[in-house]
Amino acid sequence: QVQLVESGGGLVQAGDSLRLSCAASGRTFSNYAMGWFRQASGKEREFVAAINYNGGSTNYADSVKGRFTISRDNAKNTVYLQMNSLKPEDTAVYYCVGKTTASTSTTYSGSGSYRYWGQGTQVTVSS
Repeated sequence: QVQLVESGGGLVQAGDSLRLSCAASGRTFSNYAMGWFRQASGKEREFVAAINYNGGSTNYADSVKGRFTISRDNAKNTVYLQMNSLKPEDTAVYYCVGKTTASTSTTYSGSGSYRYWGQGTQVTVSS
């Protein structure tokens, strides 16, 4: 089992940047595909970004493509979400997720694919 702890959320203005971090503990981090989801108040949870076991493959929701970048440092057991040009509609609780995976280029965008979830970190973007 792996434990995921997010950090880096906060209150920013539109156009600003934030970097979320997700620290993983418990098992070999490189055995996990990782991702980020978000849920705004009153809305369904949605996929944001995903990364394969070694960072060689990434995938993004259309709404964040070109503005957000997912990356990972397997030596530090950490996955990141760099968020630039933030918009008020990016306001949500952001969740780090993980699943065991073979060493392939596959990334996963379905919430049901992920067994492990962090507790979430709030990102609020004011206009």
